[in-house]
Amino acid sequence: MLCKITRILYVLTGFLMLVSCNEYQKVLKNEDTKPKYDLAEKFYNEGDYKRANRLFEQIAPKFVGKPQGERVQFFLADTYFRIKDYNFAGYQFERFVKSYPKSEKAAEASFLGAKSYYLLSPRYSLDQTDTDKALVKLQGFINSYPDSEYLPEANTMARELTTKKEKKAFEIAKQFTKLGKSYFLDYNVSAIAALDNFISDNPGSVFREDAYYYKIQATSVLAFNSTEDKKQERLEDAKAAYETLIRYYPETKYLKEAQEFAERIEEELKPYTKQDNATK
Repeated sequence: MLCKITRILYVLTGFLMLVSCNEYQKVLKNEDTKPKYDLAEKFYNEGDYKRANRLFEQIAPKFVGKPQGERVQFFLADTYFRIKDYNFAGYQFERFVKSYPKSEKAAEASFLGAKSYYLLSPRYSLDQTDTDKALVKLQGFINSYPDSEYLPEANTMARELTTKKEKKAFEIAKQFTKLGKSYFLDYNVSAIAALDNFISDNPGSVFREDAYYYKIQATSVLAFNSTEDKKQERLEDAKAAYETLIRYYPETKYLKEAQEFAERIEEELKPYTKQDNATK
């Protein structure tokens, strides 16, 4: 009995899908706007965003300047978002906000447009053009709608994207440090410059402690392998880098490694300290 009911349900479901598909194809070819609008809204409400999107796409130009234009434009943008076509979603939400800045849906559209670009942001190691665009859009939303219910999520996304950009900048500087340690001494000069820029440009970064430590490493390796005429000055720079890390992070996770560098720095500075004392 149960198997028979299940078969009937399958047949009925298949029949309804066939009817729906035939109706969709028929309306799609119809020149009349109203049945397209009605069916598009029906599909939207049922969660069939792909077919709703195609219908809204067809009728949207015909509703420009009309009372229902606002509703159609929002649905069109939202269906792009729901089917994960975030490039078109971002563009369409931007158009909606520009066309209907006083709409009760303006805040939501602005947020979803920014979120579309956020969802296009790639992993940190790739080009961050979309990340930059997303941050601009999110900041625009945050500034325009400070009381929005979407504000907490917007702030979270903005922090995440900022951290992603910081990670990319830090990893580049860190890579210079690794190359300087393993291959070419001159890479340490680039590492120090990149780390200094990172620390200056990102004062609140979660990678700030790491940057201070890698600066110790880069300045130390450069100093230890320097010619005599540059060695003392570079050792002093390495010592200053160590003192800076300890000042800001006295219980740093790099304490053991940093102290090992500091001990060798002090050892290699001893001859110069004696010379300085002798000349006084």
